Amino acid sequence: MKHIIFRIVLPLVFTTQAGAQDEKSWNMNDCMRYAVENSPTIRRQVYAYDTYEAEHTASLTAFLPTLSTGVSGQYNFGRAVDPETNTYINTTTFNNYYEGYASLPLFRGGQLVNQWRLAKTNRQMGLNDIRKEQDDLLLNVMEAFVNVVYYQGTVHFAAEKLDESNRTLHKTRRQEELGLKGQADVAQIEAQAAGDDYVHTHQQNLYYAALLKLKELMNYPYERELNVDTAFVAPDAFAAAEPAEAIFDHASVANPAALQAAYKLRASQMQYRIQQGTLFPSISLSANIYTSFYKNMQTDAVPASFGSQFRNNRGEYIAVNFSFPLFDGLARLTNVRRARNNVRIAREQQTETLRQLQTAIAQSVADREGYAKESARMEKKLRADELAYRTTLRKFEEGLASPLDLATNGNILIESRANLLRTQLMYLLKCKQVDYYKGAELIDLEQ
Repeated sequence: MKHIIFRIVLPLVFTTQAGAQDEKSWNMNDCMRYAVENSPTIRRQVYAYDTYEAEHTASLTAFLPTLSTGVSGQYNFGRAVDPETNTYINTTTFNNYYEGYASLPLFRGGQLVNQWRLAKTNRQMGLNDIRKEQDDLLLNVMEAFVNVVYYQGTVHFAAEKLDESNRTLHKTRRQEELGLKGQADVAQIEAQAAGDDYVHTHQQNLYYAALLKLKELMNYPYERELNVDTAFVAPDAFAAAEPAEAIFDHASVANPAALQAAYKLRASQMQYRIQQGTLFPSISLSANIYTSFYKNMQTDAVPASFGSQFRNNRGEYIAVNFSFPLFDGLARLTNVRRARNNVRIAREQQTETLRQLQTAIAQSVADREGYAKESARMEKKLRADELAYRTTLRKFEEGLASPLDLATNGNILIESRANLLRTQLMYLLKCKQVDYYKGAELIDLEQ
């Protein structure tokens, strides 16, 4: 089924961590590929597609004549018809019958043609459903992977802040011993270090939760370690703004969600035409050939040979069958009315799906532009916050700044680092989403 999987060149580049490792380092492509290959949902869609294939083949063979043969043997006891004299007799006889039958539909109100069209539409819809399930899963895995990268980054920032707070606490205690700092300064620095320790633990918990979510989407065993490669290349340039309307014009006829709604509408229309066909008469052509063998079990007379009876008892007929529905308790009319309403429902669902798709595209484009602006401004803010923190730290060591000032600037710095990482990751994620709506493939699963 790999020929139906669509791929995209990721603008977010993940690299292999340095150093030899015994465990495999999973980048985003690895996680996405594993998720698709081990998804029960996608496997269910593949099985459903196989059913649609079988139904499509069956709809083609419905145009061909049906052939059947039959052989039967029976003993008759008591009153029966003697085939030689065509009179009733009381005896025990043995009868052996052979029959061949063929029937060809000529007209069924267009049901056969529409059933073939429905089967063809269902097969296309089944193929598209696989693609949609794959794309939805890949988008979710991408977002979960980005969350793991983000929280791993916040854990790293919190660990650095905790180490620096511990070093500052050690210096402050030494300064207290030398009489350069007071006990209140030491207590405030201890409180800051304790707070940083809590933040580090909290960020670790968030990271583990994000990693668990990624394993769930990948259908990866929870007990096995997943060593995620969280290194990434930050964007050095931002994409130019583009109108969401142009992207929607392409997505409305190519995106799997839009195609799914269109296929469902077409399938409901075919069902409606099939139900309409039940109101028309049906005409079929049939042919039959038969023969038999007869033997009276209570007479000493030698019956005609099997070959002779097989030839002489043979009969054939050709018939044209005409059937016209008159009254069945309004069942057919009810089915027609139900099918017509299903067409209306499918049309409304298609309208709603396209509206949701248009909203999602507009939101993704707006988010991409918004995160691009936020990233550019956050880079400037981070440089200023780093300078402010280093200056405050030096002033604190010289006794020119309070522990509260140091804690405030430290919290601002770690928040700026986390915000910059978040905006960069979200920008890259939104870029991939916009490219996906433009028709780009999510990943190459054939590599």
